[in-house]
Amino acid sequence: MEARVEVRRSKRRRRTVSAYRAGDTIVVLIPAAFSKADENEWVARMIARVERSEQKSASSDEDLLRRAHELSDRHLGGLAQPASVRWVTNQNSRWGSCTPADRSIRLSARLQAMPGWVVDYVLVHELAHLLEPRHDARFWSWVDRYPQAEKAKGYLLGWSDALHSAPPPGDHGAQD
Repeated sequence: MEARVEVRRSKRRRRTVSAYRAGDTIVVLIPAAFSKADENEWVARMIARVERSEQKSASSDEDLLRRAHELSDRHLGGLAQPASVRWVTNQNSRWGSCTPADRSIRLSARLQAMPGWVVDYVLVHELAHLLEPRHDARFWSWVDRYPQAEKAKGYLLGWSDALHSAPPPGDHGAQD
């Protein structure tokens, strides 16, 4: 099934082009001044980039599961055993989520651009939910076994604060 494509033109965007998936739609952000030929060229290029990225993510889900097991062994005594760990593109307000009932963990694809120790922290956080579902003292005692937990919390908090003070989504990356 071919993805739906939505092209958004921005008068503030001068040179940059970006794209992302929103559900079953690939959204391509382009400068308003682009000709129809430029638009067609860049839309094709950006669709290919998004699809390549998604294929790469799919193959790295196995790596994520292996990494989660290593982190559980190292920091949680091997007690947290996820059945699956995968990257997802539909988490824009969370870094990760866990469903203890089926032992599945999902990490926001936004984490892929962050340092490995931050990704590891989010994995440990979600692994801890397999041991303690609520964010209570017992839960945090598991998470805090990860040596860089406080540093990673600060990193993610700073990233979130910067994002919330950024311009609206259609203007990210605009060069005036």
